[in-house]
Amino acid sequence: MEDLPKLALSVRQPWAHCLMMGWKPVENRSWRAGNPGLKFRGDFAIHASTGMTRDEYENCADLCRSLGFPCPPPAELARGAIVGVGTIVDIVTELDGPWFFGPKGLIIANARPVEFIPVGGQLGFFDWKRLVPFARNGKPVVPAKWMLGQASEIDASTPPLHTQGSLF
Repeated sequence: MEDLPKLALSVRQPWAHCLMMGWKPVENRSWRAGNPGLKFRGDFAIHASTGMTRDEYENCADLCRSLGFPCPPPAELARGAIVGVGTIVDIVTELDGPWFFGPKGLIIANARPVEFIPVGGQLGFFDWKRLVPFARNGKPVVPAKWMLGQASEIDASTPPLHTQGSLF
């Protein structure tokens, strides 16, 4: 935990999974001019938000399938935790590729998964390490009922992949 970047950015699943796996080279933001995040370059932690709607999951899973990437079932996606790290190398308003939706895109390099660290999130870049003492005692976010129907042989007691010691 000590060697991970201090600042994190919350990303909804399964987009956070795609970022940490290095498949998604850009994180889309609707930030306006003057947002301090538009000046940030450097290493950051990828925080998987606790929220994920069925539409968000299905849209990303469809894109993953079309690009040949295996999107895990929704109940297996870690949420409410630091799940990866990466480096923001640029911020763009145009980019040719299926992952860019705009209006701003944070170009991500060197993304990789890290061990699951449960912690709440915030909007924009935030110091996640100061929130660790207030984490949910290491307990994973319980999947919603709709998420369980997407996975075969998964029950509500099965923790997300990161809590099982797997880094995918």
